[in-house]
Amino acid sequence: MPHIKDASLAGKGKLRIEWAERTMPVLRLIRERFEKEKPLKGIRISACLHVTTETANLMRTLKAGGADTVLCASNPLSTQDDVAASLVEDFGIDVYAIRGEDTSTYYDHIKSALAHKPHITMDDGADLVSSLLFVALDRLDDVNPSVSSWAKELTADQRKAIVDTVIGTTEETTTGVIRLRGMESDGVLRFPVIAVNDSQTKHLFDNRYGTGQSSWDGVLRATNILLAGSTVVVAGYGWCGRGVAMRAKGLGANVIVTEVDPLKALEAVMDGFQVMPMIEATPKADVFITVTGDIHVIDRQHFDTMKDGAMVCNSGHFNVELNLDALEEMTVSKREIRDYVMEHTLEDGRRIYILGEGRLINLAAAEGHPASVMDMSFANQALASELIVKNKGKMEIGVHRVPQEVDQEIALLKLTAMGVSIDELTEEQQKYLSSWEMGT
Repeated sequence: MPHIKDASLAGKGKLRIEWAERTMPVLRLIRERFEKEKPLKGIRISACLHVTTETANLMRTLKAGGADTVLCASNPLSTQDDVAASLVEDFGIDVYAIRGEDTSTYYDHIKSALAHKPHITMDDGADLVSSLLFVALDRLDDVNPSVSSWAKELTADQRKAIVDTVIGTTEETTTGVIRLRGMESDGVLRFPVIAVNDSQTKHLFDNRYGTGQSSWDGVLRATNILLAGSTVVVAGYGWCGRGVAMRAKGLGANVIVTEVDPLKALEAVMDGFQVMPMIEATPKADVFITVTGDIHVIDRQHFDTMKDGAMVCNSGHFNVELNLDALEEMTVSKREIRDYVMEHTLEDGRRIYILGEGRLINLAAAEGHPASVMDMSFANQALASELIVKNKGKMEIGVHRVPQEVDQEIALLKLTAMGVSIDELTEEQQKYLSSWEMGT
């Protein structure tokens, strides 16, 4: 049985799902084709994604393609309860997600997704796949107790059968791809993975424009501060960091970038930003936002040098980017001073504000990426699942990119939906580009 907060919220959720669909024309076109062709007929899909209006339209597309789909949350604070209710009540899709669920409930929901015995899994952070592989490897003491207790009730053959059923998986985000490449390197991956995050129509647009806009949307909703004239530290200058820094600059902030990659640091300098180590930046900044995908990017020594009133948040997936345990040890008192704003008072009287519990600020305090950006990301997810089915048994175990032709198809569909047309190469131009014999 689905596990959601309140089924009576379905009416509101359905309206919001329909509103998002207005600006998701690419996914809508794919859904219309899926309804006719049923490329996912007989396929069970378990998805561990942010339960938002945009994800709801992906789930509708997968179901239209014939898939038996289950959805659980990839983040305890990203679930939109009205959307979860509508998916269950209006679209007949089982959902296991409640906004603000504790860690035990979170993994109970992952357990339910695994119990679906999926042929394909979809992840946003690789929690579902990592839990699946811990079960496959009989490393039940290394997985969350909720999953472990369920797995221990199964025989070894039953546990193996669940893993053997999976023909492929897709991954939505940078952090998840990093984890999956680690699994591949360690030799524990058991099936092919399509790294949706690495497609250009995902990371160039979702990460840069989606994260760039929605992260500041979350900060401003939570705090109502004026960014103009303030000093902002952006930790990480990947595609997400580029977007966050660009939008902060556009709002009038003085932006400092911190990096560990010399090439990205150089790019940030060339883009007009100050670049320095985090320990040098901490006394200067009013707002910190991490977008690295790594652990303890803001650590004890950084909290120790922040000025009174500093605001700290994360948009790089897991809240481990901030060493919140260290901050708790430094805190003498704390209070929730606004929704999604926790005030930590330190022994010397300085106050540090953690936004959205250190979880993804764009989803904790706002609504996540705009639907028009997620249109391309989730078009990738839908087409990747179709690709896995078509190539069952043919793809090597490992992490694969979305094929370039799929990327270009999505880009062209998006341009068409926007009313934008482009040139095509003439036969002469194609011949020139493909020939080494033609000179000047």
